[in-house]
Amino acid sequence: MPQLTIAIDGPAGSGKSSVARRVATLLGYLYLDSGAMYRALGLKALRQNVRSDDEARLEMLAKETHIELRAPTPEHEAAGAKNCVFLDGSDVTKEIRSSEVAQAASQLAIIAGVRRVLVAEQQRAGTGGGVVMEGRDIGTVVFPKAELKIFLDASPEERAERRWKEHQEKGDRMTLAEVFDEVVERDKRDRERKVSPLVRAADAVLVDNTAMGIEETARLIVLLAQERERELAKASAS
Repeated sequence: MPQLTIAIDGPAGSGKSSVARRVATLLGYLYLDSGAMYRALGLKALRQNVRSDDEARLEMLAKETHIELRAPTPEHEAAGAKNCVFLDGSDVTKEIRSSEVAQAASQLAIIAGVRRVLVAEQQRAGTGGGVVMEGRDIGTVVFPKAELKIFLDASPEERAERRWKEHQEKGDRMTLAEVFDEVVERDKRDRERKVSPLVRAADAVLVDNTAMGIEETARLIVLLAQERERELAKASAS
């Protein structure tokens, strides 16, 4: 069977990373967390006190930065990390998961020059298929020719509750109302940004998992992938 490139897009809290990782495991594919690359760069920008509106400096920072994604260690996996993330050779897997870094990453993601640098890195990492990647523009910009595209969504209320539970597990003292407002603001910024806004690709399959868990969602996508594999195998044989 041919190996696919699977692109999973969707808003914050839709479960993209957990679902994508489970899909990769079930199919024996490589999982790549695209958002972790933006978070790592966001962390570096915060450490160096680079302002979010200094686009020229941030683009240069992206060009000067080496970000590597590796399979998670058992310790990181137990903590919920989807990849081990190395920033200029240092493990920053835990550091990039703070709310402050997430906001910095979201602001970086609207800068065209930064996106060009990181999208090129993502495309190189995914060359050859057998890859599951998730983000905001994977099916529209990073892998527009992906053999299977999924747009994963859920209600804002459900997505906020999921993010709130994540904050609780990490010891962050945020109320559900605060997290809901954060999710709504993040949605607005992601959908209205001028560079690579969050949109559903015309050929993406919409999967609403408001009432579905990670395992159920992942197995549905695996079924779609297996069907697509058979279609491609049949086409190549004819």
